[in-house]
Amino acid sequence: MLTCAPTMPAKTDLDRVFAADGPLARAIDGFRLRDQQLAMAREVLAAIEANRLLIAEAGTGTGKTFAYLAPALLSGGKVILSTGTKTLQDQLFNRDLPTVRDALGVPATVALLKGRANYVCPYHLERALAGGRLNSRAEVLHLNAIARFAKATATGDKAECGDVPEDSGAWYQATSTRENCIGQECPHVKACFVLAARREALAADVVVVNHHLFFADVMLKDDGMGELLPACNTVIFDEAHQLPEVAGLFFGEAIGTGQLLDLARDTKLEGIAAAKDYAPLQESARALEKATKDLRLAFRHEGMRLSFAQWLQHEAAVEALAHLQTTLEEFGKHLESQAGRSEGLANCLRRCGEVVAQLRHWQSEKVGAGGTAEEEEVQVRWVEVSAYAVIFNLTPLSVANIFRRQLEGHPRAWVFTSATLAVGNDFGHYQQALGLAEAATGRWESPFDYPSNALLYCPQGMPDPNHPDYSAAVVAAAWPVIHASNGRAFVLCTSLRAMRRIHEMLAEKIAVAGLEMPLLLQGERSKSELLDSFRRLGNAVLVASQSFWEGVDVRGEALSLVVIDKLPFAPPDDPVLAARIDTLKRQGRNAFFEVQLPRAVISMKQGAGRLIRDETDRGVLMVCDPRMVDKPYGRRIWQSLPPMRRTREIAEVEAFFEN
Repeated sequence: MLTCAPTMPAKTDLDRVFAADGPLARAIDGFRLRDQQLAMAREVLAAIEANRLLIAEAGTGTGKTFAYLAPALLSGGKVILSTGTKTLQDQLFNRDLPTVRDALGVPATVALLKGRANYVCPYHLERALAGGRLNSRAEVLHLNAIARFAKATATGDKAECGDVPEDSGAWYQATSTRENCIGQECPHVKACFVLAARREALAADVVVVNHHLFFADVMLKDDGMGELLPACNTVIFDEAHQLPEVAGLFFGEAIGTGQLLDLARDTKLEGIAAAKDYAPLQESARALEKATKDLRLAFRHEGMRLSFAQWLQHEAAVEALAHLQTTLEEFGKHLESQAGRSEGLANCLRRCGEVVAQLRHWQSEKVGAGGTAEEEEVQVRWVEVSAYAVIFNLTPLSVANIFRRQLEGHPRAWVFTSATLAVGNDFGHYQQALGLAEAATGRWESPFDYPSNALLYCPQGMPDPNHPDYSAAVVAAAWPVIHASNGRAFVLCTSLRAMRRIHEMLAEKIAVAGLEMPLLLQGERSKSELLDSFRRLGNAVLVASQSFWEGVDVRGEALSLVVIDKLPFAPPDDPVLAARIDTLKRQGRNAFFEVQLPRAVISMKQGAGRLIRDETDRGVLMVCDPRMVDKPYGRRIWQSLPPMRRTREIAEVEAFFEN
């Protein structure tokens, strides 16, 4: 937790705070007054003082972080800051919050609270060191490094353990989950890093969390927020465009093969520690692992989202789930016979019962919250198949009423901010999604000089995006631009299939041209490693999909071109979207203009936002999809993008890069 001594009255006028000779300007190199930033700060302060709702869109470069931090700190109450990513969470806690707080001289204590999977768990680390089975020698070395880190760290936050990659399998053995934590019965409870982080958060004036933690706790009362929220005066959501989707995840239900594999792994470790003489427990845990993996292998492809009706057509998978449930019940009998031998085994038995109940509930004909036909209509039952997992989901059609209930009760201010919340000047889509009809709204354009520094290029002669050779046409159109920009490009695709195909064809183009132009592909390495390489190389081309459309910041000449293959419309056969479209149609409403188009606009703004990240950045945004020019609705997307110069001529693009 961070503190400082007061040097400035808390009621300082915001004009003075943001003035050219004010405290922020004195404390921050390169700070200068931006009218948009001050205007937003005034609206945030007004919302805090009146305990009301505010939705605030601020374009890239506005400085929205300082625009909400300054009034939040000056207000003097307890504040929760929730971000969309752990990266921004760490940036707020380690850099932005201390900078603004110290500049203003506000005596505020600040704490960082993450989900429990981010902290070393002494209990599970001890179990793993005693009998864990790791996948490689590297993971054995990582586990030993984590053990050394656990003895030296004050926080237990794995982000501080630079010796072990964030995606190492050793972390799964050395951290806990809500399911496998044994709570107050843990012999290491006094050394628990999660409980220590919660205590700091409860005592702090400002607590930094992320959206997943916020909603997990609102629904599950698990990770410390249940105690924080009642005492809080202000909640600020940064990257708030993510909230409808995150809320949908947590206000629904999900049970996946990952949880089953964790249960089998934890049972094996607990069995080694407390029931080594009972071999059938280890055998049944291995059988559960095999049955779980066989369920994933019953699908030939990844990246699928299936409605319940589509799921039933996958007979092999349905049979694999039936076999898994039989195996799970047999596993539960062995667990039950040994559960009295340790708290860990008793906890595994409880988890087994919960998983059995969840799977039965998902398959139940009366799948609604209370089993009525009316409730069934507001729930969507669907299956997600990824590269390594199968997840059975129950998702509410709308989270507006559920989220609305979270806003009621104790009066407090709620601020929702992002660079992408509105369609044009209209916030109706966002307000409707979260039940924020009475919220005040504000929108501030980016102060960057887009007309001078950026060009929007839509090539002529592109085929329909559904044409089988569309990806080839994208590469043919983009290659002259990539050549003119000397690489330095993101190629953002709307599907994994298109991403792989475009990467393959670009590799051929680069080889034939004999260019030394590094070509990177999403998934080859971790996201952070790819970005580090991209920045360092200086002339790379990165072909990526959804995870690089937002939350990625590459400043300077290393990124001078962003190519977008298609307008990012969600596939209409997505089970949750399809159910929402069907519901709106039955109500006589236009699902395309109410749901699909606004979502595409916001996604497009996110993708376009990767290009210009600083006042001195220059670059070209290339949108290959002809619908942005040819279709009437394309103008809505066009008009929602920053005010770049527009062209359809490749010669103008080449001239831009020459200059």
